Amino acid sequence: MKNIKIGFIGIGLMGSPMAKNILKSRYRVKVYNRTFYKAYKLKKYGAEVCRNIKDVVSKQDIIITMLADDKAINKIYFDDNFFKNIKKGATVIDMSSVNPKTAIKISKKLKKHKINYLDAPVSGGTKGAEKGNLAIMVGGEKKIFLKNFEVLKKLGNPVLVGKNSAGQVAKLANQIIVGITIGAVAEAIKLSQKRNINPLDLIKALKGGWADSKILQTHGIRMINKDFRPKGKNISQLKDMKNILDCAKNANLNLPLSKIVKKMYNKLVKKGLGNYDHSSLYEIYKKNLKMEIK
Repeated sequence: MKNIKIGFIGIGLMGSPMAKNILKSRYRVKVYNRTFYKAYKLKKYGAEVCRNIKDVVSKQDIIITMLADDKAINKIYFDDNFFKNIKKGATVIDMSSVNPKTAIKISKKLKKHKINYLDAPVSGGTKGAEKGNLAIMVGGEKKIFLKNFEVLKKLGNPVLVGKNSAGQVAKLANQIIVGITIGAVAEAIKLSQKRNINPLDLIKALKGGWADSKILQTHGIRMINKDFRPKGKNISQLKDMKNILDCAKNANLNLPLSKIVKKMYNKLVKKGLGNYDHSSLYEIYKKNLKMEIK
């Protein structure tokens, strides 16, 4: 058993396999989730299951959070039971995907309490979380990054991209590519089907070429099979697209493709598909979901 003590908050689709990988590396881990039974499932892997925020953060060397959005993050980080019970010199690592402005606000608050902070959002979906090969974009001080590198390495490939909030900006850049590419794959598959090409043959034909990608190979298959069980939810992609456009606005930058994709995901969420996988963007081409981009 390794001596570093870790508290993990947020045992959902991503958080559960991530916490499990840390436990498998024989770290001492406390876990907490608002829905208790989700955290309780990790007890058999050696986790100490906590019923409140105070217990999961007290006396821990590292606190990792993996939550749904800014609202959930603010609820945790600005609860007195959170920061007042973390020991000085500990490191908080937020691996959620939130607005860079939220990361800056958290960084300043924790610094006042002499608590270290890294924003370290991830990409790779549930498959990457399970396999421990997530892309991890980290913002923070280099010495804090290096100090916590070993733990982050258990979850994937951590890369320091800049100061606090830079990790969140990098994740937004990632989500621009993800969102637009899912849309491109959906249109390519729909075109092939309309012109009587088997889309599975299309994916095989494109393999190894410039149009090939993980998204084509994974989300493309999900579209063909209409398997929209959530690996990455539409509601989360919409949240990211909103944060992308907010970040761009603050930088006086116009992102026309991102605006279009945001409208498409907004349409899906309004139609009740918020909890479907983001590959269900394919469904936008159904007649009852038809939309005009003006």
